[in-house]
Amino acid sequence: MMIIGKLLLALVLAALTAWGAAALLIAGPHGRLSATLAACLVALGLLAITRLWLSRGRLIVAGLLLVTAGAWLLWWQSLEPSNERQWQSDVAVLPSATVEGNRITLHNVRNFQYRSEYDYTPAYYDKQVDLDQLVGVDLIATYWMGPSIAHVFLSFAFADGQHVAVSIETRKEVGESYSTINGFFRQYELYYVVADERDVIGLRTNHRHNPPEQVYLYRLQAPLENGRRLFMAYVERINQLHERPEFYNTLTTNCTTSIWMSSQVNEQHLPFSWKLLASGHVPQYLYEQGRLQDGQRPFSELQREALINDKAQAAQDSVEFSHLIRQP
Repeated sequence: MMIIGKLLLALVLAALTAWGAAALLIAGPHGRLSATLAACLVALGLLAITRLWLSRGRLIVAGLLLVTAGAWLLWWQSLEPSNERQWQSDVAVLPSATVEGNRITLHNVRNFQYRSEYDYTPAYYDKQVDLDQLVGVDLIATYWMGPSIAHVFLSFAFADGQHVAVSIETRKEVGESYSTINGFFRQYELYYVVADERDVIGLRTNHRHNPPEQVYLYRLQAPLENGRRLFMAYVERINQLHERPEFYNTLTTNCTTSIWMSSQVNEQHLPFSWKLLASGHVPQYLYEQGRLQDGQRPFSELQREALINDKAQAAQDSVEFSHLIRQP
């Protein structure tokens, strides 16, 4: 039993050492200092693992390890999110909302005019919606690297024909690009894109070609009161991030887990599943849970009809974009 215990402890030490070294390399000081600190941490971790089977020097190594871990934690906690950085222009403006009873005014709704993915004219406006007029919620899933990974976001439909799309993304600085690995190490702030569908969907269907994205739109099935509570949970989070920034995390605070956390306002929320982490499987998971409209039909049929690329490309910049992508 003692040998098994030592092996387990060795695995834990190895995993923590690897994670700590990666954090230093990715989020630490620029230049050789990060590599030097990471190498020292790895050396100390390996030394601590070997000492598990030796009695000499064990207490000294344990003391060094504790001091190093304490210093590392102090550094890690010093990494704080901020709303004051040199942001890329597509995420430079934070949305917010004003709530007056059931009337909500959304500020800085994104409505860019795209000529290509990186060539666009920024534009924002304020949109007012009546919560009592919410008539549905749609899920959009966009794929670019196989069936298991997708970017998932929601769009809220109102009786007057308005749609409010909210996409939970990373807020990147000038010169940054998205990296799944970097997303584990406090490299991006969390950002809620509040936008016209013509912007946030049309960007993906009509202007992203390297790689191209396949975009699916599914109609969700749930009591409207659940949708209203979820919309207000989004509004609360949008205002929270406007005042107090938070870090994005690839595993715990991403596009799907953030939706799932907000859905906790409803008693009938989905149980947690690995399919929320393998985000490409979210639509099928919703189907299995009876949360998609026309759920009596085979999922393969729903999925085939949910693909909207051709419709969005035909709609282009039409003011009827939202209506056109939902036509049979």
